[in-house]
Amino acid sequence: MKKIEHIGIAVKSLETSNPLFEKLFGAAPYKEEEVASEGVKTSFFMNGPNKIELLEATNEESPIAKFIAKKGEGIHHIAFDVEDIIAEMERLKGEGFIILNDIPKKGADNKLVAFLHPKTTNGVLIELCQEIR
Repeated sequence: MKKIEHIGIAVKSLETSNPLFEKLFGAAPYKEEEVASEGVKTSFFMNGPNKIELLEATNEESPIAKFIAKKGEGIHHIAFDVEDIIAEMERLKGEGFIILNDIPKKGADNKLVAFLHPKTTNGVLIELCQEIR
């Protein structure tokens, strides 16, 4: 893992949350997109060298909808930038971590992603991200 790639925050509404984070960071999101396979709409903000991803559910079955129903709005995951996502998934499996998907999938912001089960990471959902080349 090279660095923290972004912190994901679950929100009920991007329409409500984007202006709040614009005021907080003094800048508009640099990117907004929908990831239909995950049932989310996202917006990305830069804060210095750091990225913040806001996630809004687009349907009731979305992991974000379920997260908000259970825990409310807030930090959903921490994403780490990796050079080789397949190798990192294998390394982490070998260390005893549970990977939530067998193969990486296309995520937001031009990334391949995979998630580690929070049961094996002290309750924190960890996302691995590799830039799609």
